[in-house]
Amino acid sequence: MILRKSAAFMMLMVLLLPAGAQRLSRPEYIRKYQLLAISEMNRSGIPASIKMAQACLESADGNSEMARKSNNHFGIKCKSDWQGARSYHDDDEKNECFRKYKTVEDSYVDHTNFLMSNPRYNSLFELKPTDFAGWARGLKKAGYATDPRYAEKVIDIIEEHQLWKLDHKMTYEERAQVEKMRLGDNFNKEIFINPYSSREITLQNGLKSTIAREGDTFGLLSQETGVKSWELRKFNDYPEGYEPMAGEILYLQHKKGKAGGMYRIHRVAEGESMHYISQYYGIRLRALYRINGLRYGEMITVGTILKLQKGKNR
Repeated sequence: MILRKSAAFMMLMVLLLPAGAQRLSRPEYIRKYQLLAISEMNRSGIPASIKMAQACLESADGNSEMARKSNNHFGIKCKSDWQGARSYHDDDEKNECFRKYKTVEDSYVDHTNFLMSNPRYNSLFELKPTDFAGWARGLKKAGYATDPRYAEKVIDIIEEHQLWKLDHKMTYEERAQVEKMRLGDNFNKEIFINPYSSREITLQNGLKSTIAREGDTFGLLSQETGVKSWELRKFNDYPEGYEPMAGEILYLQHKKGKAGGMYRIHRVAEGESMHYISQYYGIRLRALYRINGLRYGEMITVGTILKLQKGKNR
């Protein structure tokens, strides 16, 4: 699936400035975590503006005790199916059980899983991706929060900080830029330079990869990366005769049999194919079909929830 770059994305790149190390202001919090919101929008359809505003509100801009000690930025309670770590805080009742995460990223990913896997939020995914007001009111109506002004507070945050500018789905090339920024000072540890080529090789989903350029062929990529052309096709689930398109991610080693970490489900968006999704998460195409009990080559429809890990559907 090919998507055009937008002025909104380019402006976002300019806004990515270092955040404060102590107590975060709201603008600092947004700058620090907006890429997580955009990344999660790509796999779910949940507007990045909504996720970002909810995180600001629920975590007090990352300064709440729950956010600081438990990395829980969305106030999600344990529920009966939660098997992870727990923490206890006073909320509607005293000493209630809340989910505890290893990282802030896990909290953002699990928030997506929570909304996608809960039937009471299904109607929200039928809204236009730009309808952040509809999403805010729908979340309140579905019972996400007990505060009677919850929807208005979320909408106010979005409008005050122009978070609707984040609601732009990224191309593979833009995602590669995002990965660099998210790694920050550690990025140089995740880049591999071929001394005989200007080709940049980085880690995507924990796998060595590169981004195809205009005019690239698997033959040329083989010369520059040292990986045989037939291996490149095999690693990326492409048939003989296919040549890469500019801007797409290409793995230089075998993809995995499942997604890593908290990435458990994906909601199929318009224009997405099983191959696109397998590349997005670095999952072997046949494994993705097998995990979902589908015949190889079977078509998928918009709105389908795909499992990314065997036996995981939350």
